Amino acid sequence: MRPPGPAHRSRRLTRGEQHDAPDTHGQTRGRRAAARRRTDPPPPAARGGHAGAGLALGTGAATAAPPTLRKGSKGSSVTSLQKKLTRLEYWCGTPDGSFGHVTQQAVFALPKAAGLGRDGVVGAKTWAALDKGTQPRRRITTGTGFEVDLARQLLIGTSGGRLAIILNTSTGSGERYYSGGRWKRATTPRGDFRMYSLYSRGWQDGPLGRMYKPGYYDRGWAIHGSNSIPTYPASHGCARISVSASERMWSGGFWFRKGRRVLVY
Repeated sequence: MRPPGPAHRSRRLTRGEQHDAPDTHGQTRGRRAAARRRTDPPPPAARGGHAGAGLALGTGAATAAPPTLRKGSKGSSVTSLQKKLTRLEYWCGTPDGSFGHVTQQAVFALPKAAGLGRDGVVGAKTWAALDKGTQPRRRITTGTGFEVDLARQLLIGTSGGRLAIILNTSTGSGERYYSGGRWKRATTPRGDFRMYSLYSRGWQDGPLGRMYKPGYYDRGWAIHGSNSIPTYPASHGCARISVSASERMWSGGFWFRKGRRVLVY
């Protein structure tokens, strides 16, 4: 008998070929399976039945970054800054929500104590130093007196053994200057002194410039108010503080008085 031609030849289909072979409805079994996958409901986790566990991993609300503040800033964040400075004895006057010259002076002082940059900008590191309660170490721990820390350019006031006030200061620049017919060096002598002469009538004119209400403790060296108190040594040798801080120190006749201790180191 003649073997069947190509049109009549039959053979057993492989499993893969069976899967795609036409069924009695004219569809492939593979297509029916795909259709079922499209219409089947998602598993419970995909519908949200157990999705809470997944959302709990790293999707909580992020903590807001503290605001960056500088001179000219205003508002409740500035008030909060001022209150925190005041609690740590960085004097900035009465908290009023306005970042002005006096607040800037306090912001200069804090980073000096914390070993941070002295740009007058309150960023994340300055906020962290505030939250940490950063204060400078003192050498006067009993009685009342001033410390002038030359390395950190800070003036620290202790009253009755307790830290009472911290101020930005600017001392001798180390530069040469000409006065009294000769060249001199702008230095701030170290030592343990006592105030011996006071000038309470506002601005005093001297051979090297004007000083606001100076308290002299060593020959011509004094603690006095100034309109220029940078973060670095810039004076002829005196310890400059702001005019507002000078008024604060003179109020009540407590800080500036003859015999008041001034420790410079």
